[in-house]
Amino acid sequence: MDEERIQITAEESGERIDALLARTFPALSRSLIQKCMEAGAVTVNGKAVKKNARAAAGDLLLFSFPETAELPIEAQELPLDVVYEDDDLIVVNKARGMVVHPAPGHPDGTLVNALLWHCGDSLSGIGGARRPGIVHRIDKDTSGLLVAAKNDFAHQGLSAQLSDHSLCREYLALACGSFREDSGTVDRPVGRHPTDRKRMAVDVKNGKSAVTHWEVLERCRGYTLLCCRLETGRTHQIRVHMASIGHPLLGDGLYGAKCPDRGLEGQCLHARRLQLTHPRTRERMQFEAPTPDYFTGILQKLSSV
Repeated sequence: MDEERIQITAEESGERIDALLARTFPALSRSLIQKCMEAGAVTVNGKAVKKNARAAAGDLLLFSFPETAELPIEAQELPLDVVYEDDDLIVVNKARGMVVHPAPGHPDGTLVNALLWHCGDSLSGIGGARRPGIVHRIDKDTSGLLVAAKNDFAHQGLSAQLSDHSLCREYLALACGSFREDSGTVDRPVGRHPTDRKRMAVDVKNGKSAVTHWEVLERCRGYTLLCCRLETGRTHQIRVHMASIGHPLLGDGLYGAKCPDRGLEGQCLHARRLQLTHPRTRERMQFEAPTPDYFTGILQKLSSV
């Protein structure tokens, strides 16, 4: 089961826990959440709670999501930009706004739903029923390249490359502010924010090692176009790291609320290049995705100011 840790805030104190969870995860019905509570899948400070229990400020709530059987995943015929495909793997250029796999709040319309339609049963099962074939993820509002495995052999080989950093991922990022240096590295661990469960943060307790290398490509009148290369792949890593050095990404409402969004819905971040070793042939392969229209459009607007 997937688990979610929730630190109860002062504003949530006194609220029924089943109501709080139903509000937090709208894809789950309140009756289903109550069944989870009755089954012991919801604990507060390490102790199982009843369905009528109420939250108190400072409580640590742990919610174990129901098994996939409660959230059936269907193949859906959705637009899918396939960059490369063979019997072992598929590389796609994910559209901005598409969630990678079903989760509370996003039960369908995801990349996994599209892959199930396109690939049928030929996806690796290592990722589990909710994440078949998924080796790595990119955020909903991040566009660009992602590789999925079509069998367990390929999944294991690609996962090993993620671990030893030989699966290289390069991003275009448009950051707020001007950089004094031309390149640099952010090496700060990333983990769940201690009080805001929707955010990640640097230098937190139990944070995991995270390294992002960045290079200035262009300076655009108060904004900077960067090439970011990941050594690790933590949740929201580039967004968190850039915000931590005072340069949140343009359009990032979660980590850069004080940075003007210029009408954007989500961060200006694009996974433009992917390098990997084919797990079966051992051939070194490189894939590139063109800069999407939303990204080039904002760059053109900035250059004309």
